Amino acid sequence: MLDNIEILGLIAAGLTTSAFLPQVYKTWKTKDVSSLSMPMLVLFFVGIILWLIYGIYINSLSIIIANGITIGSYALLIFFKVKYAKNKL
Repeated sequence: MLDNIEILGLIAAGLTTSAFLPQVYKTWKTKDVSSLSMPMLVLFFVGIILWLIYGIYINSLSIIIANGITIGSYALLIFFKVKYAKNKL
């Protein structure tokens, strides 16, 4: 059973995770990656992976779900950055 704090975490996870989706969609549609910084994408991606590991370790459903979905979103942004970059890394 979920307690109130975990429910709060799930709501926060839904809001913060969904915040990335418009950027992924816009990048996919426009193929414009000029404003995306590869170092920022990679650092954030590694941080998300570490948060996921932490969430698994403490058995927090909200952290696991949020970071699992965000890993997918950021993996797409990194893929788009590599695929659509005018000046390849």
